[in-house]
Amino acid sequence: MHAKDILIDGFGRIQEEVRAALEGLGPDALHHRPAPDANSVAWLVWHLTRVQDDHIADAFDLDQVWLSQDWVKRFGLDLPRHDTGYGHSPAKVAKVRVESADQLTGYYDAVHEQTLGVLRSLAAKDLERVVDERWDPPVTLGVRLVSVLSDDLQHVGQAAYLRGLVQSAAA
Repeated sequence: MHAKDILIDGFGRIQEEVRAALEGLGPDALHHRPAPDANSVAWLVWHLTRVQDDHIADAFDLDQVWLSQDWVKRFGLDLPRHDTGYGHSPAKVAKVRVESADQLTGYYDAVHEQTLGVLRSLAAKDLERVVDERWDPPVTLGVRLVSVLSDDLQHVGQAAYLRGLVQSAAA
């Protein structure tokens, strides 16, 4: 099995988990925050998608799907165009309001397609390419991709947990 096949499988699992975390949730459940400083399911999925979009686009010198496919306008958030949610205060978390779970799924699916497109074209040597020299040691493409996988899995796990809390409270 080639490393790219493992990465494709990993990102495919994220897509499955994003869909499962969002399935059937209405606006109240999507935006529920169990504490004033907590994140919502909507924010968690939006953030993990923005990070994946930002980091994949940067690593492969592509336009972010958020901008190129005008998701920024479709979402209409009161946030800067390039905002990924990193370091958001509770007030900024509250600004991430979506119309429906389908909106989040649509954006994630578009980012996932761009991700798969670049992963399918990878050769093993590509994973050694340095994509960020601001760190010591510099970050290679392979390390960046695993970092995005890890971050996405953590956030989608949080979204799934929060979904369970919301559903338990409603039962």
